[in-house]
Amino acid sequence: MAAVRNPNTALADAIAEAGCSYEALAREIRTVAAEAGEELHTPRSAVHSWVTGGTPNGRTRSYIAEALSRRMKRKVTLAEIGLGCAGIGEALGADPLATATDLGRFVMLRRRDFINAAFATSAVGLPLAYDHEAVAATLRATERGGSVGAQEVATVRHLTESFRSADNRLGGGHGLTTATAYLTDTVVPMLEARFPSEALRRSAFGAAATLACLVGYKHHDLGREGAAQRYYLLGFQLACEADPAGLGAWTMRALTHQALDLGHPASCIGLAEEALRRATGKVDRQTEALLLVTCARAYGAGGEAGRAASALLAAEDAMLAGDDPVPSYAAASGPVTATVASHTAKTLTEMKDHQAAEKHYRAALKERVPGTYRRAHGLTMINLGNAVASQHRYEEAVALWDRSLDIMDGVSSQRNQKEVQSIRSAAARYQRRRVPGADALSRRAVDLLRASA
Repeated sequence: MAAVRNPNTALADAIAEAGCSYEALAREIRTVAAEAGEELHTPRSAVHSWVTGGTPNGRTRSYIAEALSRRMKRKVTLAEIGLGCAGIGEALGADPLATATDLGRFVMLRRRDFINAAFATSAVGLPLAYDHEAVAATLRATERGGSVGAQEVATVRHLTESFRSADNRLGGGHGLTTATAYLTDTVVPMLEARFPSEALRRSAFGAAATLACLVGYKHHDLGREGAAQRYYLLGFQLACEADPAGLGAWTMRALTHQALDLGHPASCIGLAEEALRRATGKVDRQTEALLLVTCARAYGAGGEAGRAASALLAAEDAMLAGDDPVPSYAAASGPVTATVASHTAKTLTEMKDHQAAEKHYRAALKERVPGTYRRAHGLTMINLGNAVASQHRYEEAVALWDRSLDIMDGVSSQRNQKEVQSIRSAAARYQRRRVPGADALSRRAVDLLRASA
């Protein structure tokens, strides 16, 4: 006798509230899964099956929750739709040190529900409503005995810069486990100690925040967007204990850029504007320029071309007006001039001004040392090729992409792999048009993809 299936009324109610058809929801689920690196072929019949009591396979239940979250523009939990719970902790929870421990455990155990978690659009704006004082009180209450000196904090910063240097040259896949274990096993216990001064305590939390954000960036580089987002949010919480105005604003910038890179501009304008508001007058002018160009990118992605243009001009003015030392977190991606130029070009690309974008991509390449910032140099070279191709200078674009492959060979980065795949697709089109060099470029791209598989 066949088992009786109980309809999932909670899921049915959520779909009704979202106001979408089974076909539309299935399409959104496929999109979410693709962002997490999984190719699904979910049909409308699968949605019907789940509503009538069927059980989603693998990570699909998390994709369903995120798809509904995007439709309803609020957080939809697995429990709410009758599919259990995710088991990976609460974003921006009351105890960030416990969260850091959990996240580290998930990475070290290679928990698939965490490593392959989808990016949550509903979490982009969480810092805007964050209650820092309540969390600070919790952290104060959990301080234990023992003492930490300036040397320990300096060591954390030194090792973080070593991890970052390797990341810039070799990609996010290099040293991720080591950096995560160091944060989890050494840095988090250090933050539970009693500090001889408030200044040293802030410095320790700032060092931890910087490392957490680097771990997040490494996940982002590997295409693990849900994991990256969780570490960025952790970095934000730790930064608020150290320097809410400067470092706190900077971690909000990281969350903004991730959402923009993934094509989800909702909440980005508010987050970028709040980061700038916090930092203005409390950081140097060049750091302010980097926050202004982030606002410009958010405006451009949001279709506000006028505000984007104004923010770009303000960023250039701030960059030229400042000669004060730049904090280490703001200098991590290289010279400020190069970073501003690169993001200016991305904003102009969003605004379809490819000629102006080309100019700024070339400026970014000129300002950044290829050997030190290898991954960034390679990605910028690809973007320059895209800008040139958009102006129908195909042979020149092929040459630029060919040079980018020289730089990217040996870099462990899923972002790089995606770009190489796009180069391969473009080369195939140009082969049919008999563009000089397209044949050789296609072969090189295929070889590089095979080597990195």
